[in-house]
Amino acid sequence: MSPALPLSKTTQNQWVLASNNQGKLAEFKRLFAEANLDVTIVPQGQLEIEDAVEDGLSFVENAIIKARHASRISGLPAIADDSGLCVPVLGNAPGIYSARYAGEHGNDAKNNAKLIADLRPIRDEQPDTPIKGMFVCVLAMVRHADDPLPIIAQGLWHGEILETPHGDGGFGYDPLFWLPKLQATAASLSAANKNSISHRGQAIRQLLEQL
Repeated sequence: MSPALPLSKTTQNQWVLASNNQGKLAEFKRLFAEANLDVTIVPQGQLEIEDAVEDGLSFVENAIIKARHASRISGLPAIADDSGLCVPVLGNAPGIYSARYAGEHGNDAKNNAKLIADLRPIRDEQPDTPIKGMFVCVLAMVRHADDPLPIIAQGLWHGEILETPHGDGGFGYDPLFWLPKLQATAASLSAANKNSISHRGQAIRQLLEQL
């Protein structure tokens, strides 16, 4: 993780969030508000910034690509999230392709259905073995587009993958992500409870500590 360097006085109170995902935006707003950080988060969509081409091979690479893209167009510091679900028995798929696992970006229902189908043969072979999974979140913050020292933060959230969805909250794979200790899915948690333990909550708190 990179040590934080000071932001310029003209930009330190306004950052661009390099995402148009409404679920992520809501989580970021809640978590930054809880931290009482004197920063206004401007979603890139409000500045008519389109999504970057995510052609990196890791969460870290994609987060940096998105942050530099938003900063270059806006001229402001930018923060980007790259996150996804890794399932070891699938070679850590969906991984960086989580949002477009079924071929259509952001279609949660299709992505969940594909994950369930891909795991069915494994469940048939080992019906009594829980399938482990983990949510990964990497945050990258750049002070300007060519920042040579991005701030990187990472959060990991371990759980199990269910056969059928449960819960009406959250987004993405939350309805399939089972938390044995809580006897609930990520989609069944309140926003406050989820933020306190989630991969994104962990990463944001780690980022704030560095700042």
